[in-house]
Formats: sequence, structure tokens, C-alpha cells
Amino acid sequence: MSADFWKIFWNVIGWTGQLVFFSRFFVQWYATEKKKQVVVPSVFWWLSIIGSLLLLLYAVFYDKHYVVIFSYAFSWIPYIRNLIIHHRHKEAHLDCPTCGASCPPQAKFCSECGTRLAAEKSNAGP
Repeated sequence: MSADFWKIFWNVIGWTGQLVFFSRFFVQWYATEKKKQVVVPSVFWWLSIIGSLLLLLYAVFYDKHYVVIFSYAFSWIPYIRNLIIHHRHKEAHLDCPTCGASCPPQAKFCSECGTRLAAEKSNAGP
């Protein structure tokens, strides 16, 4: 394959990485406007991972500049950590039996409809 092909190929990878990475801000903006409070949805972190990995590929195989490579080599670590925290947080919430709203684990009543939430299950033996 010609040098022009690879130049175009890696530039497409680089620009796609930039587009994916930048699109996460629109996702966060939309989620925040919809909820009327600051929200960072899990798709924000997925776009961060995909975008930074595409940019890392571009840096390693085309740009080959150690500063650019280093800037994307470890950025995935906090993104993965935030996805883990998001998953644990989501699992800990209680679903309201009346309206289906997701409520914090320490809540005694649903913040949407006021229904009393079930008490924690006791681990005490018989």
C-alpha cells in the first residue's frame, strides 16, 4: 500500500478519535440540561475511553511523538475507575415499588412519590 494511503488512514483515525473524545461534552451537556443538575453519565466515560484509545493509536503508529503518546497512554485509568464507581453506585440504589424511581440506599422514602421504601434485610439468623 502507498504512503498516501497510510497517511490518510491514520489521519482518519486521529480525527475520529478527536470527534469521539469531543462528543462526550455534548452528552454531558445534554444530560445536565435534562436533569437540571450536573450529571456525568456513563456514556461520557465510554466516549472518553474510545476517543483516547483512538488518539493513542494515532500517536503510536502515525505521529510517533513521545509527548502525544504519553498524554494518552494512561488517561484510560481514571475513566475505568469512574465506570466502576458509577456501576457500584447504580447497584446500591433502591427502586421505588410505586413509581420505579431510583432512590439512594440510605433513603427511607421515595423522593419522587413519597412511598416508604422497604427496610434493609436483616442478616440475623433464626
